Amino acid sequence: MKIQIINGPNLNLLGVREPGIYGSQGFEAYLETLRDMYSIIEIDYFQSNVEGELINRLHEVGFDYDGIVINAGGYTHTSVAIADAIAAIKTPVVEVHISNIYAREEYRHVSLTGKNCKGVLTGFGMDGYRLAIESLLKG
Repeated sequence: MKIQIINGPNLNLLGVREPGIYGSQGFEAYLETLRDMYSIIEIDYFQSNVEGELINRLHEVGFDYDGIVINAGGYTHTSVAIADAIAAIKTPVVEVHISNIYAREEYRHVSLTGKNCKGVLTGFGMDGYRLAIESLLKG
């Protein structure tokens, strides 16, 4: 089984960016934990601050992988193009948000991308990625 994790803008700063909201652990360290937990699964990771690169990656893996976990960051609330890319591929996608987007600024309460996903996890911290993988494993 192959799962792609895609992180969007500013998530390369996890561990140093607003630790009160996002925690103090960097994503690469957490990724190693996930790979250890799910050693029978190939987990690939991609991060970009550029909308078009996120779309290109969805297109690249969206017909060959068994699942995609995406945290589109701020693009969740603004990108019709990423929402369309998710709708265009056949691989199931689970959307993850580290913080509870509904407990934050009002503009974050709307997910343009979520309607095209298998499900949305919000507010479980980094553990949301593990929960997303679990949901993909169950089909």
